[in-house]
Amino acid sequence: MDNKAAMIRSSATIIAGILVAACTSTTGPPVTVPEPGAPPPPVVRRLVPTPPSAPLAPTVPVAPEPSLSIPVGAIYACVVGSGDTRSVTAIEFAPKVASLCRKHPEMGPCQYEREGCRRHGGRVFASGGKEITLATEAEYDRKVMRIRLRAD
Repeated sequence: MDNKAAMIRSSATIIAGILVAACTSTTGPPVTVPEPGAPPPPVVRRLVPTPPSAPLAPTVPVAPEPSLSIPVGAIYACVVGSGDTRSVTAIEFAPKVASLCRKHPEMGPCQYEREGCRRHGGRVFASGGKEITLATEAEYDRKVMRIRLRAD
């Protein structure tokens, strides 16, 4: 009986390691671009060109990094990496969701996209230039009195 329990524990450890490795990524969130003729998706993620010729929206100062330009219409920008290896992905929402996220950034669809960026090792910036940190997310949770149920 002891040998069987040890096998189950080691199998569970191996499976957990595989899952952690599969969920870890050094690339940014997947880029989604609407196909011509198809109905527009609720969320569109576009890569922002590295050095734009003219700023499209307010320039966001990032501590030791070069400035960040967020395209007009994008509510959030996901920045993965640093220096020359940095990639910026603009996160745009469908019009109704975009107006909801502008008024109430604590709502689920907005938070889901921000968490998706962080899962890929990115940092989230709002269109106004402010970084949305985990402390900001905690403030949002207190505002809506959201509870999280955890298995542990």
